[in-house]
Amino acid sequence: MSILIVVERNLYMQVINKLMMLAIGVSNMPASKAFYADKLGLKAMSDYRQDDGHWWVPLTLPEGGVTITLTTFHENAKPGTMTLWFATSDLAAAHKELDSKGVSVSKIGDDLHGPGSGVKWFNFKDPDGNLIHLEQV
Repeated sequence: MSILIVVERNLYMQVINKLMMLAIGVSNMPASKAFYADKLGLKAMSDYRQDDGHWWVPLTLPEGGVTITLTTFHENAKPGTMTLWFATSDLAAAHKELDSKGVSVSKIGDDLHGPGSGVKWFNFKDPDGNLIHLEQV
């Protein structure tokens, strides 16, 4: 009697296993840093400045996660070209708070995935015109 044992193995290496950072090009670092920290509540982790004028400020959500790095340097991160999607559990409260902080927020919509979908959201822009979408989850 013969017994055949077949062992499956993953033939593909996991090339990517973590999203580490998003780079957002900014033209005015002090204004952008204040916007993301003071208005959105992100935490600045550090502040890197080089003698040649290159400047990076990595920020993260209070609970951690992916780092959002503001940069005046990266040639592929032009100011005003990013769209960021964030989530919140209380969209109405977030809308009210951002509006009270002087952020120009759109009206709350409830049709993101088509009429009657019920997915609530609104948009606003950072100082460089990068679009920020906030959706209730």
